[in-house]
Amino acid sequence: MAVPKKKTSKAKGRSRRAAAWRLSTPAMGTCPRCGAAKRPHRVCGACGWYAGRDAVEVA
Repeated sequence: MAVPKKKTSKAKGRSRRAAAWRLSTPAMGTCPRCGAAKRPHRVCGACGWYAGRDAVEVA
């Protein structure tokens, strides 16, 4: 069995475990109708446009 030559520091181990907690920014696109930023495959929150039609009425 392999034996480490040096002790791994607490900071090294903790930073390795902390890598799993990183959050990535969500993918964003632009609405083809109004140009507002929106998530892909979702109705535009600014104008209610989705898949080439008015999906939701926005007041």
